[in-house]
Amino acid sequence: MASGSTYGYGVPTPHQPDDFRGPAPSPRSGAPAVGQVSAAPTSAGIPTPGVSVQPDEHVSRETPGGDEDDPPLAMEALRAVQILNPSGEIIMPRPDHPRVICVANQKGGVGKTTTTVNLAVALALHGNRVLVVDLDPQGNASTGLNVPHHAGVPDVYDCLIDNVPLAEVAQAVEGIPNLYCVPATIDLAGAEIELVSVVARESRLARAIAGHPEKFDYVFIDCPPSLGLLTVNALCAAQEVLIPIQCEYYALEGLNQLINNINLVRQHLNPTLDVSTILLTMYDRRTRLADAVEQDVRNHFGTKVLNAVIPRNVRVSEAPSYGQSVMTYDPGSRGATSYFEAALEIAMRGVNTGGTA
Repeated sequence: MASGSTYGYGVPTPHQPDDFRGPAPSPRSGAPAVGQVSAAPTSAGIPTPGVSVQPDEHVSRETPGGDEDDPPLAMEALRAVQILNPSGEIIMPRPDHPRVICVANQKGGVGKTTTTVNLAVALALHGNRVLVVDLDPQGNASTGLNVPHHAGVPDVYDCLIDNVPLAEVAQAVEGIPNLYCVPATIDLAGAEIELVSVVARESRLARAIAGHPEKFDYVFIDCPPSLGLLTVNALCAAQEVLIPIQCEYYALEGLNQLINNINLVRQHLNPTLDVSTILLTMYDRRTRLADAVEQDVRNHFGTKVLNAVIPRNVRVSEAPSYGQSVMTYDPGSRGATSYFEAALEIAMRGVNTGGTA
C-alpha cells in the first residue's frame, strides 16, 4: 500500500514545500485566504463546514492527535503484525464443537469465494483448525488458496460421486498452518446431472464431512452461484448459513428466493440449519445507495448482520491473481482489516452462543 493511504476512509493531504507561497485567491473564487482553510478535517478525513483552522493548529488526517513525524506506514505495520499473528497466539477463540458454515447466495459476484477464503485464512492464522470445501466448479476458492485444481487432481467430485473419503482429497494450504482445502476441478460441472440418479443425493457431502477423521473448528463450504443440487448438498451438510450481500439493489432482489430455499431444506432435510450470519460486502461509502442497502438489510435481519462491513478495496481483488488471500497479500490494507474484524466477530459470536451464531 502506498504510504499516502490512510486507515479508514481519510483522504491524504498533498504535501507542499515550506517555502511555497501561492498567489492570493480571487475574491470571486470562493477559495479561503492564505493562512487558513475553510473547514477542519474530521477523524474520517471529511471537512466540517463553517470551521476554520490556522496552519499551526493543523492535525494530520492520517494520525489524529499526532505530529507529521508519525507515518501512516507505522500504523499499517502494526495492523499487519496483528493480522499475520507471527507469535501463533490464539486470539480468536475456538468453538466447543465444529461449526460447518455454508457460504451461499445464488447471485454471482457478491463475494462468496472472497469471503470464504479470507475468513478461513484469518481464523487459521489465529489458532483455529479450518477446512475449506470448494463446491463451485469454477474452482476460485482453490485458486485463492493456491491449491492445485487442474484436471486429474482428486477433488470434491470424487467424494460426491465415487465415495472417496474427504481426507484423501484434502490438501494442506502452503504457508497457512491449520488450513486445508478440498479443491474443485472442472469435473464438478457434471455432478449436478450425475447426482440426480444417486441414492440420498442431497446428503452426500454431509456424510463425507462427517466421515473425516480429523475434527476441525470450522468447515467453510463455498457454494456455486445457483440453487441446484450442489448448493442443496452444502445446505444439508451445514449447521449455519453465511450470506454475503453486495451493497447494491440487485443483490437484494434474489435474497427472498434464497431464504425460501433455505427454509425448505430446514423443513424437509436439515432441521438444524440456521441463517446465522449476514455480511455486507463491496461497500462504497461515497454512494447513498450503499447506505440505503445497509439500512434495509440491518432492519430486516437485525443482529444476524455483522458489525464489520467489507469495503471496496483493490487489494482484495488483486490478491487471487497471486494465489493468496488479502490477509497475506497485504495484511495492512483496509480489506484485510475488515475481514479480520469479521472473522473475530464470527468467532466471538460462536463462543457467546455455545457454538452457533
